[in-house]
Amino acid sequence: MKRLDPNLLLALSTCLALVLVVVTSSFYGATPQLLRNALLAVACTAGFVLLNPILQRRMKQAPRPPMIHRDAPDTAVWAGLFPLFVIFAAAVPIFWPGHDYGLLIIIAAVWTGVTVESALKAIRRA
Repeated sequence: MKRLDPNLLLALSTCLALVLVVVTSSFYGATPQLLRNALLAVACTAGFVLLNPILQRRMKQAPRPPMIHRDAPDTAVWAGLFPLFVIFAAAVPIFWPGHDYGLLIIIAAVWTGVTVESALKAIRRA
């Protein structure tokens, strides 16, 4: 592999933003639950990546291509919104502390799962 795929970089940046969501929600949440939040993030991301292709086949949907295409450079800009939204989600517990942010972690994990799935599809095509 001579150069990094943009889909792989997108997945990496979204995963790092998900780690930030887990850390901020653990420290600024209602009670410190770092282990629960980390397991929730990993389980939801892995569950999406593993179960989404099965669900798409079962619903007879056409497989989606990777998020970033070389032929359409605008896709990189639109795909860049995923890590940005996850970073914004990481800021929520800082400004509104004292709540349980489990649902926020699940949402951010699904967004991360979308980018990881895209990176896996791009690696398989290469």
